[in-house]
Amino acid sequence: MRVTPPHLTSEQRLDGGVRERAFTLGEIPGILWTPAFASASAPVPLILLGHPPLGLRRMYPRLVDRARRSAADGFATATIELPGSGERPRLPAVEEARAGLRGAREAGEPVTDEIIDALVLPLADQAVPEWRAALDALLSLPEIGGPVGYSGGVLSLGVRLALAEPRVVAACLFAGSFVPRAVFEEARQLTVPLHVLLQWDDEGNDRQTALDLFDAFGSAEKTLHANMGGHTGVPSFAGDAAARFFTRHLR
Repeated sequence: MRVTPPHLTSEQRLDGGVRERAFTLGEIPGILWTPAFASASAPVPLILLGHPPLGLRRMYPRLVDRARRSAADGFATATIELPGSGERPRLPAVEEARAGLRGAREAGEPVTDEIIDALVLPLADQAVPEWRAALDALLSLPEIGGPVGYSGGVLSLGVRLALAEPRVVAACLFAGSFVPRAVFEEARQLTVPLHVLLQWDDEGNDRQTALDLFDAFGSAEKTLHANMGGHTGVPSFAGDAAARFFTRHLR
């Protein structure tokens, strides 16, 4: 089956010669970063950068920092806009669930499984096929040679993608998002090597849920890297540990 490469819309060079290209897949925008030396004669492995559904424009500073670090380690990175985020059409069911989540928090009430399912599952259901299509397109570029890793959130999206996509051979998952019960069952089927990053005092994360999910993962190789601090207080050495993880599994 012939795969259509991503439609490139802009290009620039960052510090260190990192090549940044914006692209679209149909109506879905994305960004690809490659090391300066990546070429058809020296293709590099690819890491897919997951992120929360806040929009690529808002997430760009954090994403480009991760991309620069990965390029220095010899990896290409790419990401796409999530369904319902940025300039993409809203997902009514997810928007309704977000309103329910805000209401529960403001009232000091527990967030129910029904709210979590409605918030996360429609997003993952649509996003996983889109990420797989993006992977098809990106791997058609001569400078991208695989293998492929996944790094980041949404946690449920990372679990489902790693389970559904055999080209993803390792995943670094960021704990800190709501996890539907169904994803726990999927986690038990996951076998790829995992590196899980947990911020111990993350104000938006149910720590026990993250620990329970880590326990559920079926992977023979799984590492939990827990650090003190809140959601945005990830220490630099946590990035070093993730880099070593991908160097072991994507080289």
